[in-house]
Amino acid sequence: MNQHLDQQEAGSLLLTDRDDPHPKHSLTAYLKFIIPSLIGILFFLTPIVVDGKVTIGMGVLADMLKEAAKDYLPAFATSLLVISALVSLYAALLKPRWTQRDSTLVEIFTPKGIWLWLRVVGAAFAAMTMFQVGPEWVWNRNTGGVMLLDLTPVLITFFFFAAILLPFLVDFGFMEFIGTLVRNVFRKIFRLPGRSSIDAVASWLGSGTVGVLITTQQYEQGFYSKREAAVIATNFSIASIAFSLLISSFIGLDHLFVPFYLTVVVAGLVAAIITPRLPPLCWKKDEYNESAGKQIKEELPNGHSLFSWGLEQAVRRAATAPSPGALGKTCLMNVTDIWFGLLPLVMAIGTVSLALTEYTPIFTWLSYPFIPLLELLQLPEAHAAAPTMLVGFADMFLPAVLGKGIESELTRFVVACVSLTQLIYMSEVGVLLLKSKIPLNLLELFAIFILRTLITLPIIALIAHTLVF
Repeated sequence: MNQHLDQQEAGSLLLTDRDDPHPKHSLTAYLKFIIPSLIGILFFLTPIVVDGKVTIGMGVLADMLKEAAKDYLPAFATSLLVISALVSLYAALLKPRWTQRDSTLVEIFTPKGIWLWLRVVGAAFAAMTMFQVGPEWVWNRNTGGVMLLDLTPVLITFFFFAAILLPFLVDFGFMEFIGTLVRNVFRKIFRLPGRSSIDAVASWLGSGTVGVLITTQQYEQGFYSKREAAVIATNFSIASIAFSLLISSFIGLDHLFVPFYLTVVVAGLVAAIITPRLPPLCWKKDEYNESAGKQIKEELPNGHSLFSWGLEQAVRRAATAPSPGALGKTCLMNVTDIWFGLLPLVMAIGTVSLALTEYTPIFTWLSYPFIPLLELLQLPEAHAAAPTMLVGFADMFLPAVLGKGIESELTRFVVACVSLTQLIYMSEVGVLLLKSKIPLNLLELFAIFILRTLITLPIIALIAHTLVF
């Protein structure tokens, strides 16, 4: 995501000004940290139950908007994608004067190379699906229909509120406060800054895409190195409780949700410890975004406890928070970037991925090596389960779709758990990572996907055999 705030001043306050270990702050300074942070906690990190489902406040707002505008969102999404493609083509071919300016809006509408053509393809796929014209593999209900009618309305509404509310969580000191409290645990176990815990919690209670959004912004602001950002984005953008409940219900395991989700958590934690220590993630360098420089230093000064230093860091960060006007501009630009930049890529890559699944046996062929492994793990119906091990790279929901017909409850349990621990799927999170400035390419994402599958599959099978069934 693009970030339009000047974070250099914030970073200097975090790194310097330590002559007085206990500076005095006014009540207003503390309230500037506390009130916005509480708003962020309320909407992102506070689980609530609505109609029997666990969700978060931001999710409730997004669902309300989606429900109110559900009849119009596919057409709205198509309009956004077509406008994005036309403006981008106009800028690329005619190079009008406004494209020579250095601004975020120009950056959004002047994609280069393959990103431009993917934007055009996404718009074409959306229009073909909307009007059901052209090749059926594009507009079929199980390919382009899933992307335009099911996924884009969720992304439009979800990211609209995420862009508006996310600054309350990351720009007013809450990241600094929590990061300081848990930094020792995250450093020792995961070799990551403590503030990365917020990415994981926001994903857990909200959405994996929210976690990626936070990680991307923190990397661009200089709070994560290249290695840290790549590790966090691919290992801590976990599936939310709400989505996990949806998967368990869809595949017929809602009566086992507690052991199901605990299994996902255990396997995910093990993968988060092992995967970053293997290539390609271990090859990433601890270098910071060149445009921002390093903006974080988590050493504990003399005369401070973890709590007091976390509070001090939080108040200093809140003091440099953007004004309401600057905050509004940032939110507007982030929404624009998502709607006009991300949605076309999701539509293009997601439709092609689903078409390969629906119309070709490619995922079946690629999954053959998993059959002996599944048989070794004593999972019934190994041949039926094998394609689900790979199809999740296209979309996280596909393994549940393919695995629903498997008769063995044990195998369905393993399939569903593995799908939630793989994390990398191209219809949403993968595209978001490729579009970001985090140094990850398609081949690396696939390698991480395979690694996480091979690590979590035996763990989940062992738990299923010994503790659940």
